[in-house]
Amino acid sequence: MKQTKTLKVRVRDKHAPLLRQMARSVNFIWNYLNELSCRALRERGLFLSAYDMDRYTQGSGKALGLHSQTLQEVSREYATRRKQFRKARLNWRKSGGVRCSLGWIPFKSGAVQWKSGQVCHNGHCFKVWDSYGLGQYRFRSGSFSEDARGRWYCNVVVEVDVRPSLGQGAVGIDLGLKDVATCSDGTKLENGRFYRDLEAKLAIAQRAGKKARTRAIHARIANRRQDALHQFSRQLVNRYGEIHVGDVSPTKLVKTPMAKSVLDAGWGQLKTLLEYKCAHAGIVFRVVDERYTSQACSNCGCLPDSRPKGIAGLGVREWTCSECGVTHDRDVNAARNILAAGHGRPVVGIPFLSA
Repeated sequence: MKQTKTLKVRVRDKHAPLLRQMARSVNFIWNYLNELSCRALRERGLFLSAYDMDRYTQGSGKALGLHSQTLQEVSREYATRRKQFRKARLNWRKSGGVRCSLGWIPFKSGAVQWKSGQVCHNGHCFKVWDSYGLGQYRFRSGSFSEDARGRWYCNVVVEVDVRPSLGQGAVGIDLGLKDVATCSDGTKLENGRFYRDLEAKLAIAQRAGKKARTRAIHARIANRRQDALHQFSRQLVNRYGEIHVGDVSPTKLVKTPMAKSVLDAGWGQLKTLLEYKCAHAGIVFRVVDERYTSQACSNCGCLPDSRPKGIAGLGVREWTCSECGVTHDRDVNAARNILAAGHGRPVVGIPFLSA
């Protein structure tokens, strides 16, 4: 069984000037399509499709130093984002200034080949740090992209064989701030507080106006967080056959005073990693409703009077059920309830035994 996967490799820095020039041409095409779309809507009341916009950019690739398929991909992307955001005009792509857009050069299947250990596109060959063995894959669509530090990457979509996980059993995961993730088996991912750890150095660099240093610190924070989440998610995927996660929403909590801590924890990134790794390993991944999971007893399933309640109960890390007498770790109890909700545990018990 085959499945698509995006591989990201870094392009050597000596190719950055050429890629930036191509990215400026992409920005020019994007802005031209933006103005063209607005004018068509204003004068004719018509939204141009990607096919319609292709006719206006046809033949301009040679003068701009772009592949013809790159022009088509820009049109497709513009039409897709215009429909997604429901806007008559999208933001302009800026090639300079304080708010300049990060470089982006899309391409379609067949526009990029692997030759002699290099990625070849539009008559140019780019050396990369090949950490995947790209020669064994057949490239499909993809793009060249730039990060905030000016480093360029080649992203290619390839087909890989699905390798089923040998893991057994199921696990529930409760997301939190004290520990980023707590599993129903007691395993915890400690909150590294990567942003808080480097916040003082980041403030010094910002006050001194050292933009390169500031970007490097931000990148280090992101890399440390991503490494921890990658390792934790990989361990879970290798160990279990089912993974159930609570549906806590970081996008809602970032509007609260806890915003900085929520963003530093990386809940959304962890869910994304688990989702695509589970899909690639052929195991079950499910996001379940986590209401009352911290208050219900995972042993007897009731809502005892001794449960932690409201904001005042957030500091209660352990509590004892007044109905069955079992003592719970707050997060582990919530993770077990999430696991039970993922399995669809009957609320009123088993009818046969109840009768």
